[in-house]
Amino acid sequence: MSPYQAENFIIVGVTLGGQQFRPSDWTERLCGVMSAFGTERRMAYSPHVQPGTHEGHKCVFVNAGIYDVEPMAYAFLVNFARDNQLKVIPWPQT
Repeated sequence: MSPYQAENFIIVGVTLGGQQFRPSDWTERLCGVMSAFGTERRMAYSPHVQPGTHEGHKCVFVNAGIYDVEPMAYAFLVNFARDNQLKVIPWPQT
């Protein structure tokens, strides 16, 4: 049995049916769940989960490194995309 291989991916704010995902601040909310207070006593997004845009749509970039830090957080992100029927694409990060 081989170990699980986590992959980088992008959650795009478009459903599989082609509708724009709402609410409009979903990326900030999702990334906020994965954020933490830093040494400056300020909230900071995880370096593994970042909001952005892809082809004009709001999205969340998920780095597979989050799996090594917290596998349940990685599973949460995968399940969020699946449960909301959002478009997910590979992210071949270099």
